[in-house]
Amino acid sequence: MIHPSAIIDPSAKIADNVTIGPWTFIGADVEIGAGCNIASHVVIKGPTVMGSGNKIYQFSTIGDDTPDKKYNGEPTKLIIGNDNLIREGVTIHRGTVQDNSETVIGNNNLLMAYAHIGHDCVIGDNVIMVNNASISGHVHVGDWAILSGYSLVHQFVHIGAHCFVGPAAFVYHDIPAYVTAFGSPAEPRTINREGLKRRGFTADQIALINQAYKLLYRRGLQLEEAIKSISEISDDPAIKMFLTSLAHSTRGIIR
Repeated sequence: MIHPSAIIDPSAKIADNVTIGPWTFIGADVEIGAGCNIASHVVIKGPTVMGSGNKIYQFSTIGDDTPDKKYNGEPTKLIIGNDNLIREGVTIHRGTVQDNSETVIGNNNLLMAYAHIGHDCVIGDNVIMVNNASISGHVHVGDWAILSGYSLVHQFVHIGAHCFVGPAAFVYHDIPAYVTAFGSPAEPRTINREGLKRRGFTADQIALINQAYKLLYRRGLQLEEAIKSISEISDDPAIKMFLTSLAHSTRGIIR
C-alpha cells in the first residue's frame, strides 16, 4: 500500500507489495524490492537499489549525496541487500568516484536510531550498529560485527568479522577479526568469545582464535613475526579469517 501523500518520482521502480507511509519521498532512479516497508517521513534518493524485505523507519535519509568536498555531482550509487532493519533517523550516503562509486549494505543488518554510514562504505551481513554509531567514508565492516552506541570510526578503517566495538569508542585503526575494542582511541581487550559461541564456533576454534590473539597482542612480537606464528597454528578456517583480516589492513591494526 502506498499512502496518497507519498511523493514518488515517475522513474522509481517499486515492487507491487511495498508499503510506503505518508509524506515519504522516493526520488529518481530508486528501485525498491518486494516486501519492503517504508514508514512515514522517509527520504530515499537515487541512484539507490534496494532488495527485498527491508524495513525503514521514520525520518531516515537513504541515498543522499555525500558532504565530501571532493564530490561534484557525479553519478554514484547506494546498494542495499535484503531484510535489513533501518531504524529512526538513520543516514546513509552514496559513494564517490574517488572509490568504487558505490556504498554497499549487505543483508540482515540492524541499523539502530541515528546511526550514520558514510560514502563508499561496505557493510557485510548481520552487522549491528547501535544508536548513534557513525562510520566515516570508505570504511569496511565485516559480517556479524557489532558497533556499540556512539562509537565513531575513522575513514578507511577496516573492522573485521565478529568484532565488538565498545560504547563511545573512537576507532582510528583497523580491528582484526574476532577482536573486542574499547576506549578512545580504541584498544584491543580480548576476543569476542561470547559472540563466537552464539554463532556456532566450536570450543576448539575459540581456543585457536584465543591463541592467535595472544600471539598478536601478548607476546611482544612484531606484526610480521606474529602473522608467521599464527599461520603455523592451524589451517582451520577460523584462523584463515583472522590472517585475512590482518593481510587486508590498510591503516595498521589497533595495538
